[in-house]
Amino acid sequence: MRASIGDVIQVHSKTVGVPTQRGEIVEVRGSEGAPPYLVRFSDGHESLMFPGPDCVIEPRHGE
Repeated sequence: MRASIGDVIQVHSKTVGVPTQRGEIVEVRGSEGAPPYLVRFSDGHESLMFPGPDCVIEPRHGE
C-alpha cells in the first residue's frame, strides 16, 4: 500500500450498521509512501495507522 499526504483513507467496518470512517493522510512516516500514516479523521482526532485489508486509499483530488 502506498499513499501521499492529502490522500483520503477509508476504513470499512466489519460490523453491520457501523459506517465507513474517512480520514485525510497528514503524514507518511514510511519510506516511499509506505505505512505508517498519521491520519486526521472528520471528528478531529488523529491516529497513527498501519492499514489492513479493510482500508482503501483514494488519491487526493487532481491526480
